[in-house]
Amino acid sequence: MAGVTDWSELVLDIAGDVPPGRATTYGLIAEAARARTGRGSARSVGAVMSREGGSVAWWRVVRADGSLPEQLTARAAEHYRTEGTPRRPGGSVDLTRALWDPVEDLNA
Repeated sequence: MAGVTDWSELVLDIAGDVPPGRATTYGLIAEAARARTGRGSARSVGAVMSREGGSVAWWRVVRADGSLPEQLTARAAEHYRTEGTPRRPGGSVDLTRALWDPVEDLNA
């Protein structure tokens, strides 16, 4: 990917590891990236996902409340149905049932 930094590539690699039917948060990806590189924030993960996240299952990376930016919600809904991702009324991901923690995955 032209123009992708090593850190951006790490973020995309972590996002790409989220299993179908599960979800993680921008903050947890940032935490996992920080464990490897010493830098990163949820906001910077969001920026990478916004710019370059089309190459991974972007709908599996959500806000801490399980939601996505409004403009992505309708597109994500079909993916959630297909994958059987647990959701709450209103459509956001039910993170109590669907959370995948990349930090735990690193330590496994």
